[in-house]
Amino acid sequence: MIEWCDGFVRLIDQRRLPDELTFVHAETVDQLCDAITSLAIRGAPALGAAGAMGIALAAVTGVPLDDAATKLRATRPTAVNLGWGIRRALAAADPVSEAVAVAGEDVARNRRVGANGAPLLADGMRVLTHCNTGSLACVGYGTAVGVIRAAHEAGKDLRVWADETRPVLQGSRLTAWELRRLGIPVTVIADGLAGSLMASDEVDCVIVGADRIAANGDVANKVGTYALAVLAAHHQLPFYVAAPTSSIDQTMSSGAAIPIERRPDDEVAMVAGQRVVPRGVEVDNRAFDVTPGGLVSAIVTDAGVAWPPFSNSLSRIVVSTSDAHAH
Repeated sequence: MIEWCDGFVRLIDQRRLPDELTFVHAETVDQLCDAITSLAIRGAPALGAAGAMGIALAAVTGVPLDDAATKLRATRPTAVNLGWGIRRALAAADPVSEAVAVAGEDVARNRRVGANGAPLLADGMRVLTHCNTGSLACVGYGTAVGVIRAAHEAGKDLRVWADETRPVLQGSRLTAWELRRLGIPVTVIADGLAGSLMASDEVDCVIVGADRIAANGDVANKVGTYALAVLAAHHQLPFYVAAPTSSIDQTMSSGAAIPIERRPDDEVAMVAGQRVVPRGVEVDNRAFDVTPGGLVSAIVTDAGVAWPPFSNSLSRIVVSTSDAHAH
């Protein structure tokens, strides 16, 4: 959750969950950049709003807008929504009004994602998800969790397996916290258990979010997603991706060109303040991986559900969205 509050940005501090619900007030572009890089706020749709609000902060504090945009873009290179939000605010005559509009649109857009994806989930399904894609990852409602939420609100009895999502534990800390508050049954699992659950016929489908979707349907998402897609294909389970159209990057012909963020070693080397990797041993902390579109069953967006071949269906969705905005 993130909102504009008359001169500053207010957001839930996701670093403190699940134990403590607290808020961060970012009054400068630098403070907002720190909140983004430290994961006080994260999630592709939320970062889109944060990008726009960062430009709004620059406008009200007298920081050159282009300088602010450069700083903001550098915080999370994989998430295409961040740059999308920045561009929208930069192009607006009034960046503050535009940032507020971006935030308001996000909630409505994610509700459409949920409504479009809910029919894919049948009553009684056991759904496996990865990372966090609920309200915390957005301005409101959620993307992949939004689909689960919409199906639950329609009266379907669903049960969710939530990957803990190493190394920052967005699944165990955030997704489980959100689903419990929504009254949706959730069980947290170690990431490595997913394959065994599929093999023992305890999973009916997988649904995840996306930080960037290439024109051919390749999907960049939290590291570990690719492995889940391979497992789902092996066990002949549907593998769904849910994301707003702002996550579709038509300038990327395939996922090979998507920049992959590398985060600090300590996220892997330290657990609860205790070092678990010997000093002097290298750590590779890539925050995202790319799942080939060939492993994706469907991509749920606010403008409809895209089915393979994605080069055709995603292009139609982007065009229809552009036409709608033009009118």
